[in-house]
Amino acid sequence: MGESGKKGDYTIAIRVDQTPKQVFDAINNVRGWWSGDITGITDKVGEVWTYRYKDLHRSTQRITELVAGKRVVWHVTDSHLSFVKDTTEWNGTDIVFDIARKGDKTELRFTHVGLAPAVECYGDCSDAWRFYVRDSLRRLITTGKGAPNPTE
Repeated sequence: MGESGKKGDYTIAIRVDQTPKQVFDAINNVRGWWSGDITGITDKVGEVWTYRYKDLHRSTQRITELVAGKRVVWHVTDSHLSFVKDTTEWNGTDIVFDIARKGDKTELRFTHVGLAPAVECYGDCSDAWRFYVRDSLRRLITTGKGAPNPTE
């Protein structure tokens, strides 16, 4: 369950007892696991939705792929990260969730294509994704309740 992908893109994998459908449904319930203010529809191909967290992070995602029980892809069309020099680092990146049955478990592999070590926000952003995927999203999948607001 390493954290390295093709071309250094940030990736992380978790395994759970739940079905691929349960994992897929949890991912699409973005408000249930990702902190911040989310506007728009997050579970239909072609829809565009926006995520905002304080004045630190804003990103707009277009849902480019939804394959029930298998794959979710969001394409970041616009972003503003106030804590790095290039505030648009996420523009043009893809946030990918691949779901597969592995024996009696379901594996979720998360990859942020374009979030690589050379990118300034890699450290902070990968730490955040690690929390949201390994902890909050995993909790939403396994208990029905995520942890979208980590204790500060």
